[in-house]
Amino acid sequence: MHMLLVITGGAVLLGLFLLFGHLWGGTRPDLALAAKYFIPVWLAVAALNMWVGVTKAGYSVREETPILFIVFLIPAALAAIAIWRFSR
Repeated sequence: MHMLLVITGGAVLLGLFLLFGHLWGGTRPDLALAAKYFIPVWLAVAALNMWVGVTKAGYSVREETPILFIVFLIPAALAAIAIWRFSR
């Protein structure tokens, strides 16, 4: 359940990045740039989520690494789709 909430949070954060891209520029390249900026920010958030899982929840790095990949890749894939659509 926690994984689903974090992935949903990533999708919402991507939406906020796209909203700010729309508000600050409004053109399609600005939206693509906002999605590009989202990816490293989301990687940091996903890594922070892993760190909390290891230090506070008691999971090992080996147990948390696949979760990190899943949590990062789904919103990052949505961002990649947005980048592709807005840069055409």
